[in-house]
Amino acid sequence: MSEAFKPLDPPAVPGVADRFSEDLLLGGQVRLRQPLDGYRAAIDPVLLAASVDAAPRHRVLEAGAGHGAAAICLARRVPDCSVTGIEIQPDLVRLANDNARLNDLAGSVQVMIGDLVRPLPRVAAGGFDHVMANPPYLEATRADTSPELGRAAANVEGEAGLDVWLSFMLRMVRPKGTITLIHRADRLDDILVLLAGQAGEVTVFPIWPKQGRAAKRVIVRARKGIRTPMSLSTGLVMHQENGAYTAAADEILRGGPNLI
Repeated sequence: MSEAFKPLDPPAVPGVADRFSEDLLLGGQVRLRQPLDGYRAAIDPVLLAASVDAAPRHRVLEAGAGHGAAAICLARRVPDCSVTGIEIQPDLVRLANDNARLNDLAGSVQVMIGDLVRPLPRVAAGGFDHVMANPPYLEATRADTSPELGRAAANVEGEAGLDVWLSFMLRMVRPKGTITLIHRADRLDDILVLLAGQAGEVTVFPIWPKQGRAAKRVIVRARKGIRTPMSLSTGLVMHQENGAYTAAADEILRGGPNLI
């Protein structure tokens, strides 16, 4: 396994070791504590963080922050940016803020309870330079829902469908700011329809599992309120034929240059 994502021994804390693991992201630059059961971050939040065009002093919002993987990776990649996360599950909010402290990033990353469907009084619309998200990939009507609630909430759309996620992201970003999301390639047509007339300079970045295989994931980045035409990137091939990461993928997973 690449050290870009490496599991550590369970933390030696009474009552915690049997429920959580600690994993390394960005080649060891980020430590992430996450549940042994339920949703577990892998490479998608790392790729998402590598696709946001943030700079120092920029304000970034993450919708559906989970236990903080993407927010913390972005804050590590871009020193002095400010990342606010919105998450509906209270246990994950606590864990995300614990993870920020674990990485000495509590001053840069703050995750709060929030519901995309309802108003967020503590978060101002249009107040962010960038908004990012790793929404649930599966439509509720087409998914076999996991009995584990955390995993189900992360993978299957609930009250908030893809249209709600994109509407929220566009509402929260400033004019000409960017929204960035990672999603299944077979949902790309839905994403583009929902962005039409609201955002331009759309960049579609395919993630190929191996050379010659169909893309399973896409990263989509767009700018609010402009009309620049869409572009299609060459994308990123993740694995060699032997299953190891390609050199390009390994560099990104270790905190290398931005994907887009």
